[in-house]
Amino acid sequence: MNPREISNALIRRRPAPRMGLFDQPWPETVARWTEEGHLKVPGTEGAVESDCDPVLHFGFDMAYVGGFFDSMPLRGVFEVLEETEEWRKVRTGAGGVIKVWKAKSGTPEHVSFTMTSPEIWARDYRPHLLSPDGARLQAEPTRAELEKRRRQGLWTFFGHLGIWETMRQTMGDFCMMESLALEPDWIHDFNRVYTDFYKTHFQLLIEGAGKPDGIWLFDDLGYRNGLFCSPDMLNELFLPYYKDIVGFFHAMDLPVVLHSCGNVTAALPMIVEAGFDALNPMEAKAGCDLLGFAETYGDRLAFIGGFDARILESGDREAIRRETVRIVEGMKSRGARYFFGSDHSLSPLVRYEDFLYAVEVYREHRDY
Repeated sequence: MNPREISNALIRRRPAPRMGLFDQPWPETVARWTEEGHLKVPGTEGAVESDCDPVLHFGFDMAYVGGFFDSMPLRGVFEVLEETEEWRKVRTGAGGVIKVWKAKSGTPEHVSFTMTSPEIWARDYRPHLLSPDGARLQAEPTRAELEKRRRQGLWTFFGHLGIWETMRQTMGDFCMMESLALEPDWIHDFNRVYTDFYKTHFQLLIEGAGKPDGIWLFDDLGYRNGLFCSPDMLNELFLPYYKDIVGFFHAMDLPVVLHSCGNVTAALPMIVEAGFDALNPMEAKAGCDLLGFAETYGDRLAFIGGFDARILESGDREAIRRETVRIVEGMKSRGARYFFGSDHSLSPLVRYEDFLYAVEVYREHRDY
């Protein structure tokens, strides 16, 4: 079985000969490893495109190929208001002002927001989301990337933010959290409009670029101490729309992975009820118990990630081996469908040699 077939088996609850492998190095991490001369694909020589490709270099089984179309109400707006050597302050198409790093990855800093009431939402932003708009997409580059990764035998996926993260980046954290409690009708309307928006534009993307093997939705429902809101609130305000969009993709025979940072333990019943097929990244540093998740939900979810990145950053080879074996053998003993990877992503604090070592140990134990 090639990587695409193995990934399909793992995510679709079918027998597979081995576990999968997937991770996400930061751009700065890829740049550093490339500068150090590490990211060469076996069998290649010279300056070829694949030389700096961690997916091929490490033998990941999955590859992101596109998605992340413009989901702001006012398409194409990214107005630079202020700029230094290190960062830009910009206004988005939802009227929000954020600060973003120019040369490194990081979560944007929220500065101010315009969409602060249901009246402003209905008057200034909602109307722009109601009609299909193919100009939001990048269908041709997505098609090219999909075809390339498909030729390489990889499991391909489109990705985008979900409704939770979309709400955060358009309303801001304070207005969002306050409105979850005080303006539930607005939240329902927002989620209805954006769920339909994403369904419409994913359909357009698939028609224009081709059909991938699956979908990833990125919604960070938790932080290090738990969820940002109660499970009851998630069930009331978000579960119906998660069910809707997951069902939409399932009707096209596309499994759906949920990426949700933080401690999402209390949200797992909702995640399962919504119909998600796999969960990523199960942050150990936020208190997620990967093996415990597998014991309870292993018959309904595949799991991607969960290895404490702080152990990789430590460079302690004994600890890396011990944790890799604990996770891989523990997931195998529970009959879990698992893709080995970090509990979020690979920062520049991870040395190439240490991540490669973890991958080598994983390969020693990966067969079911």
